[in-house]
Amino acid sequence: MKGIEDIPEKIFIIGCGDIGRRVASLAAADGMQLSALVRPGKSAEKLKVLPVATVTGDLDDPPSLGRLELKGAILFYLAPPPGGGVTDARMRSFCAAVAPGQEPRKVIYVSTSGVYGDCGNGIVTEETPVTPQTSRARRRLDAETTLRNWGGERNVPVVILRVTGIYGPGRLPVSYLESGQPVINEEEAPYTNRIHADDLARICLAAAARGEGGDIFNVCDGQTGTMTQYFNAVADYLGLPRPPQVSRKEAERLVSPLMLSYMSESRRMDNSRMLDKLGIRLLYPTLAEGLQGSTGIEN
Repeated sequence: MKGIEDIPEKIFIIGCGDIGRRVASLAAADGMQLSALVRPGKSAEKLKVLPVATVTGDLDDPPSLGRLELKGAILFYLAPPPGGGVTDARMRSFCAAVAPGQEPRKVIYVSTSGVYGDCGNGIVTEETPVTPQTSRARRRLDAETTLRNWGGERNVPVVILRVTGIYGPGRLPVSYLESGQPVINEEEAPYTNRIHADDLARICLAAAARGEGGDIFNVCDGQTGTMTQYFNAVADYLGLPRPPQVSRKEAERLVSPLMLSYMSESRRMDNSRMLDKLGIRLLYPTLAEGLQGSTGIEN
């Protein structure tokens, strides 16, 4: 990958789910030294196929973290906040666990575009004010703020990636489509944005190579569509029936609160800063191309 040679050899990953393993796989292919914080169990097992040194600890159990030694490493922080509330206790646990003098060289934090809230038909740039409207997004904004304040105090550059809906292998809404649940009719459907999982992993590494302290990047493929268009495209690709369409008012009665929250915010994301500064050439710049690089298996 162009530019990956500019990353120091030592990488540490917190949050070794799907995207963390993709980042690790790319970095390992370039001979980088990889370490990761893992909880005992599935995450640690899945990492065994990669040359990753594991440090056992749980962000929900601060004493288990010990004193994290990250000196000289690029840290990819990919762990989500815990459920409930509007603050991210996990981020606070991480910041407290880094020993003085053992700070990483740079931190790449994967956040969410949800911090912008509902932006209607407007174009969302990195200068758009943040107005999170869900507890989920408020926790992410709290994590951003906590980490940036910590970085300022410890002289650690922090780069924020505000990521849109992730799709790709293992990340398609198969169960939702098979269940026959509805989506909001096209006339009322909000705008949404996406990024393929493989491209997100590459963007993480590009941010490590070229991102600077204080940088914020909107991460998406630049192809804005509606949520309904997305579900229809996935259904067509998988050979499944398209979901029934209902009014927004009907959706409030028929759709789960979590799914309804995704269907209630509209954003049209601008990704020009990401493309220009990070020098990314997307593998999947359109949904049609991205679906060809996906499977119908759900995580």
